[in-house]
Amino acid sequence: MATLSSMDKMWLERFLGMGSGYVLNFSNRTFKEFILEHTGLDIDDDKYTYGSGSKANRLRAFWAKESNYTTSKLLHGLLEYYRAHSEMGVYDIDSVEAEFKHCSEIAGRLSNDALVENVDSIQPRTLDKDFESLSKAVRDAIQKNEPQQALDRLHTYMVRFVRSLCDAHEIQFSQDDSLNAIFGKYVKFLNQQQLMETTMGEKILKASISILDAFNQVRNEKSFAHGNRLLNYDESLLIFNNIANTVRFIDSLESQLNAANETAMAPVDDLPF
Repeated sequence: MATLSSMDKMWLERFLGMGSGYVLNFSNRTFKEFILEHTGLDIDDDKYTYGSGSKANRLRAFWAKESNYTTSKLLHGLLEYYRAHSEMGVYDIDSVEAEFKHCSEIAGRLSNDALVENVDSIQPRTLDKDFESLSKAVRDAIQKNEPQQALDRLHTYMVRFVRSLCDAHEIQFSQDDSLNAIFGKYVKFLNQQQLMETTMGEKILKASISILDAFNQVRNEKSFAHGNRLLNYDESLLIFNNIANTVRFIDSLESQLNAANETAMAPVDDLPF
């Protein structure tokens, strides 16, 4: 359930024009497509049936059932939709300045209240459909506020994620190597690139090797992987946040590497002599 106060809902409903049962200028079809695109959820699902079943009532049910993270994604999408249509002359954003400002603040607050701050970093790294499905399953568990139920899938995600990094940089590993062993090889490669600015950063990254070693035990003894009794909610959330933060940081290092490679490969203009 999204933590929206009565005042939050007042601003949102006024901005979205929900008083008459509509939501902005969406038809039933475009409303369904928009929500599916931004959240992966079907607004026509029976769980969103409320009152008359109008678009406005379904959106109210959405707020009542979905997490802060999911609701914030949809609100940010609706705000961008309004801004884009204002630039096309459909809406006049200046006439709803107060509503737009309040709704932006609400969406931002809900984003900041997300259970796992960098959950959006959990994305497929290849065009493999299984990798895509795996990534979505991990994110869905967070959206449903059920981190303890996806620890095994998060572990599998990390194995595929780290292997994809090694493949990209031609780092040799065996299919039998454990997650922490593969990650250790990748960290050694990163150290050779001298991307880290501080000793502390290097030590935190190296510490992640032993953390992933411990994650192997969690996967084997405290997840659905072998029909175990699940780990408690708070520790599961701690693990999710640690892994998501690590993935986000690695993404930033990979971006630096890509930028450096592009610069090195850029053609050099002939000198004028």
